This record gives sequence, C-alpha cells and structure tokens, in this order.
Amino acid sequence: MTLPQDIVERVRSEYLEMPGMRLTPRQLQRLCGIGPSLCNAVLESMVAARFLTVRPDGTYVRASDGVPQPQMAKAVIRHQRHAVAS
Repeated sequence: MTLPQDIVERVRSEYLEMPGMRLTPRQLQRLCGIGPSLCNAVLESMVAARFLTVRPDGTYVRASDGVPQPQMAKAVIRHQRHAVAS
C-alpha cells in the first residue's frame, strides 16, 4: 500500500509536537480522521522506520520518548600478563 505522504507527515508532526503522547490506533484514527486500514499501515511504517514503538498496552509512542531500546551488550576483555619462566 502506498501511503499518502500528507497523512504520514500529519502523524509525525502530531507526535513531534506532543512529547510523551501515547495513542491507540483508534485514537489516532479519530485525531487524524483516517480509516483503520490506512491508520494501521501508517503505524506499521513508522514502527519499521523506528520513529514509533508499540508499548505492551497497545499504545504507540515516539521511540525517542524514553522507551527503553534494546542495546547490544559490551564485552569486557581483560588482558592477563603471564610471567615467562627463564
């Protein structure tokens, strides 16, 4: 499905203008005046682009609004010096 760019920009601007905003798909449909299938497609594309993330309660939030993102573990390498017997 090709997404209308004006709808994508509208959703993006709503999330940018209101930090911490959490919306269900139904709430976003009402806010933007769009139907369920278009809303779901927009949300899926924004999650894929890592602009939004889905919380366990089903709400969508901006990914940079403090939602913990998985991080790669850092390996700590310690070098041991061995004494060589002569």
